[in-house]
Parts: sequence; C-alpha cells; structure tokens
Amino acid sequence: MSSGEVPGPMTLLFVYGSLKEGYPNHPVNRGRRVPGEYRTAQAYPLHLVDSVLPCLFLQPGAGLPVRGQLFEVDGAALAAMDALERIGEPGGYQRVTIDVFPIDTPDRLTPAFVYVQDAALLGRGGPHPGPIAEYTMEHAKALRW
Repeated sequence: MSSGEVPGPMTLLFVYGSLKEGYPNHPVNRGRRVPGEYRTAQAYPLHLVDSVLPCLFLQPGAGLPVRGQLFEVDGAALAAMDALERIGEPGGYQRVTIDVFPIDTPDRLTPAFVYVQDAALLGRGGPHPGPIAEYTMEHAKALRW
C-alpha cells in the first residue's frame, strides 16, 4: 500500500515516538493499544533530529531494532495522525508498512504502518543524536510542545 492511502476499517500502526501512550502527542492517537511492547523486525535508524524530534528513517539494516507500541486504528484515527505528521506536505512524514513483532514472541511478525522521515534531514546542520533503540520520556521532555 502506498503512502497516503487510507486502509479498510481497522489496521495496525506501530508508534515509536510522541504518539506512544503516555507521551505528549498521544491524545491525537485515538487507536486502541495492542497489549505488550513491540520491536521492528529489522534495524532502522531512529535519530533525534535537532536533538529533540524523533525520526525513523526507511533504511532497513542500518541503525538498531526500534522499540515501540502497536495500535489498532480506524480510518478517522489514522487521518488525524496523518494530519499531525503532515503526510503529503513538504518536510512531512511518509506512512509505510514494515514488519514488527511482540518482544516476547520474536517469531510472530506482524505488518504495520509506521511514520518515517526523509533521510535528507540527517544531512542538514544541527545535532541529530542516534541511532537509538527507543524514544524515552527523558527524550520527550527535551521537546517543547
């Protein structure tokens, strides 16, 4: 499925940053959390752009496996998060499908949407710490909401 398409009634979304439960943008995430912690099946670079903004880059095999949460979302919930992530806008994220798995069941791969950024962001000036394996509340405190 290409970026920008809205899927059928319910789909899965893997979140690794501010849309996680308990994090600053979670109120926009109107999905239902799937119990447990999840991780990407492949390593991906997760960096803190300008030391604060969590960005996952679609470069499978680079970086580290990334830890996050999985949500069941409907079209309206996905549309609200697409708007927050500026899907289809210059400098916005893309929504793509990757494989994730529950940390306690690594052989149970599940395809899920995820928001990724353009790797060109890493080439611009400023500190971009990473790759990191998990975006934590300590990281979130550095971003001015």
